Amino acid sequence: MSGAHSRRKGASFERALVHQFREAMPDATVRRGIQYRSGEEAPDVDVPCFFIEAKHHHRTNIRAAMRQAEDACAPGRWPIAICKDDHAEPLVTMQLEDFLELVREWWARRDK
Repeated sequence: MSGAHSRRKGASFERALVHQFREAMPDATVRRGIQYRSGEEAPDVDVPCFFIEAKHHHRTNIRAAMRQAEDACAPGRWPIAICKDDHAEPLVTMQLEDFLELVREWWARRDK
């Protein structure tokens, strides 16, 4: 697969994620991150509370994507990796402590 094809596939996946997050968070500002060569300066998808590293490959390395998100994540955001293997459903990965913090917030605010 050519480099140009891989970049188009990744950009298309990021655009799809933007639409999905906009649907889930209608009042939030959600957009693709500013793209630099290293990819470390900005998230792939800019969402108010998450630092999203998006990967779409034949077979993604989830742990490497998560490390990249953690290394570049700004304070006050949860680093997450959203990875999609070819012909498979995307997976979301985050640290257990971050996930439990989200669960605690959701549990406290749920309709009782």
